[in-house]
Amino acid sequence: MADNKVDIISTSAETRSDNFKIKKGDRLILRGLKFKGYHGVHLREKEMGQMFLVDLDAWLDLRAAGKSDDLTDTVSYTAIYRIAKEVMTGPSHDLLESVAEEISSKIMIEYGRITAVRVKVAKPDLDLGGPIDYLGVEIFRSRDKDVPI
Repeated sequence: MADNKVDIISTSAETRSDNFKIKKGDRLILRGLKFKGYHGVHLREKEMGQMFLVDLDAWLDLRAAGKSDDLTDTVSYTAIYRIAKEVMTGPSHDLLESVAEEISSKIMIEYGRITAVRVKVAKPDLDLGGPIDYLGVEIFRSRDKDVPI
């Protein structure tokens, strides 16, 4: 398979990329989380701060929660939100890659039933001399590849 191409097989339960498998199936979805943080390589970003957008997906088996209607059979959205907030409003990082990595690591360490996470961190308020929606990073981490069991 060529670099940076995704091979989608309609009969498969997975989407394959060169470096990892993105599992389809049950997941918690958190979109459009907004935090003021002090991340960036420029002194102005660290002193004045700026708005960040975060999107998260957390893969886990939700069948038990679907049958029981009991929060103890899943992971609370608010627990994942709190981890994202703690990292985004916490100590400054230079790179968004580092911020996303810390969020994903904390989620995977804290919640053993989560098998994979995708974290997108974006800066919407950059002045680059032209219109943009945002610039950012997105990472995918899987328990079977990135986090020891």
